[in-house]
Amino acid sequence: MEDGYSELKRIIDSIGPCLVAFSGGVDSTFLLRVACDRLGGGVTAVTAVSPSLPSAERQEAVALARMMGAIHLLVETHEMDDPDYLRNDGARCYYCKRELFGVLRRIAAESDGRPIVYGAIPDDLGDDRPGMRAAAEAGARAPLIEAGLTKTMIRALSRALGLPTWDKPAMACLASRIPRMTPVTVQALSLVERAEAALRDLGYRQVRVRHQGRGARIELDADGLRRTAVPEDREVLIAAVRRAGYEEVFVDPRGYRPSGSI
Repeated sequence: MEDGYSELKRIIDSIGPCLVAFSGGVDSTFLLRVACDRLGGGVTAVTAVSPSLPSAERQEAVALARMMGAIHLLVETHEMDDPDYLRNDGARCYYCKRELFGVLRRIAAESDGRPIVYGAIPDDLGDDRPGMRAAAEAGARAPLIEAGLTKTMIRALSRALGLPTWDKPAMACLASRIPRMTPVTVQALSLVERAEAALRDLGYRQVRVRHQGRGARIELDADGLRRTAVPEDREVLIAAVRRAGYEEVFVDPRGYRPSGSI
């Protein structure tokens, strides 16, 4: 792990002043922290703002960047104007990231051609990640992959650095909650966001509200499932999701699954 950390610092030094695609998740926060430590004011964090980003995540990204003393830009992306993205087929993430990296390239061009880096990790390489193709097309680099730092390593290093994200639950854009080939709409994204926020207000940490029209299928981690085994807690959860706007609520006994299968 220490070898990977040393290699990451060497890579960042060799890249020099850069733009960091910053979501506020575990990986991009760690990458930004190391970049700031090595390059100081030569680093600009860029967070994409669109209906697929929960407002709570945007606010957390702002707070994290401020904590690290990073220059931070919030930029609007317009994937919702792209019918290919709205179609929500297997390439949805590609169209989303194509928009994101297109915006980053324009910012880079206005910043003396600064390189773009983002927080992909080796764990991502075995998955279907069309967004990584968009990153490659934009010439973005993934220093965490280059350094061979896995998610487990990044969490441990983040903890050692005092980053509050070291144990943050896995996150994904709100559009990932909508079944494939069901069109992405602002209304559906807003509904998911309200429902997930309601569950986090109840203390549930790892939450997915899988959008199914008027219904919601709730995925929780093991701790969350144990809570909902208590009838009173289950009723409170269901009532909260209904108040958010769903008519039918089903707690999936299989629990949270990172694959996002629907």
